[in-house]
Amino acid sequence: MTTRDEFEAVRREADPIRRGLRATELITTYQQRAAELARLRKAAIEEAHRDLDMSYTEIATALGITKGRVSQVKKDAAGPERVIFGVGPVSIGIPYRYQVTDRERPLIAAEDSATQAQFEDLLGAMRFAVDKFHVGPETEELPAGDALVVCGPKSAPVAGALLAEDERAGLVKDGGRWWFEHRPTGERYGSPADDDEPKSADIAYVARHRYDDRVIVHVAGIHAIGSLGAAHYLTANLAELFRQVGDVSFSLAVRCTYDGLNITGSELAAGPFAW
Repeated sequence: MTTRDEFEAVRREADPIRRGLRATELITTYQQRAAELARLRKAAIEEAHRDLDMSYTEIATALGITKGRVSQVKKDAAGPERVIFGVGPVSIGIPYRYQVTDRERPLIAAEDSATQAQFEDLLGAMRFAVDKFHVGPETEELPAGDALVVCGPKSAPVAGALLAEDERAGLVKDGGRWWFEHRPTGERYGSPADDDEPKSADIAYVARHRYDDRVIVHVAGIHAIGSLGAAHYLTANLAELFRQVGDVSFSLAVRCTYDGLNITGSELAAGPFAW
């Protein structure tokens, strides 16, 4: 169904509740497409200035807008790195695990909750509409559309399926502990928290899966705190990461240090590996 057909279908809907719900859905879709179009226009302006050696006055004339409008677009639109998470809306998922307290109940780790909140802030700053979902121990499928899932392979089958798509890197269990592995070379990075003399540091796997019609970003700390370290790293380095890899599928490893739930530092440990 085309955009025009969707619009007309809402106008013709007789049931007021269904009409209201569908109108709300379309408003979100249109807002996300408008944000992506603004990003594309900003990128086009910068490309024309950089590669075609055009002044901003010349670009404004060519686009049929004022130079002041060009300046506003440069200031207000999200940067080109927004596309790493797709067009939007983006669904952010974190795992719950069944643990026994006074009874068996689903529990969410404080680290995962903090990771979700940090990614909400990052995506909100890039004009994404965000919703949230939980990944259960038997979850095999993610919601339709763009998604960011924070989940390791031991928490849900969907994480293992995403890891299996990555030919360049992944998480493997060996010797009673988990490792980030660069598959072509066999080089591994373990969590310092698992060393004989444990340190307050962790490793996280991060991957971007680019499909024809959606993007899935997968984050999996060797321990839950590692995912929060990945969110910390991406928040500070997303623009540089996009300059390195562009709009492709890739994976990388992040190393972080922490004090409780406070990430004290994060850095690239391996990658990015495009695929």
